[in-house]
Amino acid sequence: MSVRELVVLGTASQVPTRHRNHNGYLLRWDGEGILFDPGEGTQRQMLRAGVAAHDLNRICVTHFHGDHSLGLAGVVQRVNLDQVPHPVTAHYPRSGQRFFDRLRYATAYRETVGITEAPVDRDGVLASSASYRLEARKLSHPVEAYGYRLVEPDGRRMLPERLAAHGIKGPDVGRIQREGELGGVALDEVSEVRRGQRFAFVMDTRLCDGVYALAEGCDLLVIESTFLDEDEGLAVEHGHLTAGQAARVAAESGVRHLVLTHFSQRYSEPEEFERQARAAGFDGELSVAHDLLRVPVPKRR
Repeated sequence: MSVRELVVLGTASQVPTRHRNHNGYLLRWDGEGILFDPGEGTQRQMLRAGVAAHDLNRICVTHFHGDHSLGLAGVVQRVNLDQVPHPVTAHYPRSGQRFFDRLRYATAYRETVGITEAPVDRDGVLASSASYRLEARKLSHPVEAYGYRLVEPDGRRMLPERLAAHGIKGPDVGRIQREGELGGVALDEVSEVRRGQRFAFVMDTRLCDGVYALAEGCDLLVIESTFLDEDEGLAVEHGHLTAGQAARVAAESGVRHLVLTHFSQRYSEPEEFERQARAAGFDGELSVAHDLLRVPVPKRR
């Protein structure tokens, strides 16, 4: 049975707190694991969450501020220590290549796993598989930053009543799925499009076109809400979003489940982020993230 869920490893911005580790997010998707923004302490948080180095297939870094990347050194070395038997690919802004190099080789260790470097320097598709298409969109932050989006290919949903009306049953159901036609009956006549699931990861950014492109039609959106609405001036100055801004993006983009995260240490009441998100008009499923939270990708409609 395939598993699609988000495992939240850390939710703090800039500095960790007593209750929040630096950023870190693992998306489990049909047997693959994609680690987003491994901040300081990610390796230990993985241990606490039951995430192994063997679970990692890709590492996606949005930008090279420390709270999003300082844990990369430990994760890379753990991948090598555990001799992960499959390829691991790293995506990150090409402009930060020197930072990636320093983190990858921060200390001496035995390199046993060839990590494939796949830097990002433009919007577009980064990778494709039978299970998903990984895309990137540029964001608006003081240093170059990209958000990431997974899109599952659309499929077909067979309609039992239409199959029965055409006398199609048993092995013939699989045959018409494979061949697209059976005895003069087209696949379109006995099925409908099953929309693929969509996931997006949006970290440090002001409002920009990239935010909306990433969020559009998402089943699960993970998005920073560093500030509360009363501090919008600070958010704009430092290249961040407020809870209300993030929620309005989600509402306008048709997001089903919104996960707010990356909270400034100045706030001690997470309930206020939820209140402001609701006040901004988002009425879907909402999670104010905390460390070690698990969020399933919503089932297909």
